[in-house]
Amino acid sequence: MTLANKIDHTALKPDTTNEQIETLCNEAKEYGFFSVCVNPTWVAYAKELLKGTDVAVCTVIGFPLGATATAVKAFEAKYTIEKGATEVDMVINIGALKDGKHDVVQKDIEAVVQAASGKALVKVIIETCLLTDEEKETACQLAVVAGADYVKTSTGFSTGGATAEDIALMRKTVGPNVGVKASGGVRDLETTQAMIDAGASRIGASASVAIVNGEESNSDY
Repeated sequence: MTLANKIDHTALKPDTTNEQIETLCNEAKEYGFFSVCVNPTWVAYAKELLKGTDVAVCTVIGFPLGATATAVKAFEAKYTIEKGATEVDMVINIGALKDGKHDVVQKDIEAVVQAASGKALVKVIIETCLLTDEEKETACQLAVVAGADYVKTSTGFSTGGATAEDIALMRKTVGPNVGVKASGGVRDLETTQAMIDAGASRIGASASVAIVNGEESNSDY
């Protein structure tokens, strides 16, 4: 597997335009990125642009706060999968986790997993920058029990992004059979390689082209 094929090429800013989605998809085809990761409103368009290619369409659920009602997250997952998404990255109920309401967090994840029902991979964004190490471990454990395919560090829209230390902790917690995605602040090849060395199986980045070209980007995500 090439480095490019481990990257979800990402455009999630609220002011993303039609032209930027076209560029994103064209770059994904040119460089062979695993997927494009876009907001739900762009899923159908991205799917159309990528028709006939191996590039997957990934989207985000309950993004970026995770405070959406469980039923709404499940509907959003179902809707976006019908529109062409084959991967959904959902944000956990962070407040519930910090309150120790582990059953609420698990059921929230399970609802999205059930909505995906074998039609799409589910990645669970735990927003590591807001959690203690113990909470990170708990979130990962709940994601595994709920049947998620991946755990993911960050939305890229909170107080911090991925770190190699968090990736190592998440990999240790979920074991070898669940994916770990590093996202948020991964802007260059050196950082990307550090994440992979720490145990990341997927990278989420808007600086994907710079990464594979060995350049540095000032991209936020």
